[in-house]
Amino acid sequence: MLALIWFGMVAGFGVDMPRFLHESPPPRAVVDVHAVVFTVWLLLLTAQVLLVVGDRVALHRRLGWFMAGWAGLMVVLGVWTAMVAKAPVDSGPASPQFLSVNFGSLLAFMLFVVWGVALRGNSAAHKRIMILSTVAILDPGYGRLTGWLWPEPQSMLVWYFFNFWGDVLVLTAMAAWDAWRGRLMKQFAAGALGLVVLECLQDFLYHWGPWKVFSAGLVAAWARHIH
Repeated sequence: MLALIWFGMVAGFGVDMPRFLHESPPPRAVVDVHAVVFTVWLLLLTAQVLLVVGDRVALHRRLGWFMAGWAGLMVVLGVWTAMVAKAPVDSGPASPQFLSVNFGSLLAFMLFVVWGVALRGNSAAHKRIMILSTVAILDPGYGRLTGWLWPEPQSMLVWYFFNFWGDVLVLTAMAAWDAWRGRLMKQFAAGALGLVVLECLQDFLYHWGPWKVFSAGLVAAWARHIH
C-alpha cells in the first residue's frame, strides 16, 4: 500500500513539476512549505511502518503522537495553500469550485487521524485507518497524473474516477488483500465506504452551480483579506 501511495505522489507531482517551475508569477512561499510538510508526512508514515516491521513499537508510539500534531499543521497549511492558489478559471484544480475537493480531502484526513489515534489499542484497525488517512489526500498525486494524460471530463461519474482513481485503486487493493487473508475488518469497511461517499459529495459540489458561486465569493473575500 505504501508503494502505491508513493507511486501516485511521485508520478503525479513529477509530471507536474515543469509547469510548476515555470509558473508566472511564481507560486507563493506557502506552496513550497506545504509541499515540504506533506512530504514529511509520507516519510513519517513510511518510518512508522518500518518501525513496526522492525519490532520498534515503543518508538513507533512516541513518533505517533508527533505525527498527530503534524497532521494538525498539515490541515492548516492545506487550507491556506488551497485558498491562495485559486485563480478565476472555469475548471480544474486552480478553480474556486475545486475547494470542495481540497476541503473534503483535508476533512477526511483529519477525521481518519483522530479515529486512528482512538484505535491505537487495536493495532490491526489502527494501521488500516492510518493508511486511509493518507489515501484521503492521495488524489493530488494520481489526479495530476490523469490530468497530464487526458483533458478534464464533463461527466460527474467520469470526473470522479478522473480525480479519485488512485484512491479507488488503493482501497480495492486493501480490501482484496484483507479478504484473501480472511480478515476484512468492519473499521476498514466503514472508513473506505465513508471516504467514497465523501468523495462523491466533493464531485457533486464541484459541478453544482451554487457551490461555484459561493466558492468564487469565498476566494475573493480571502484575497481581499490577505491583501
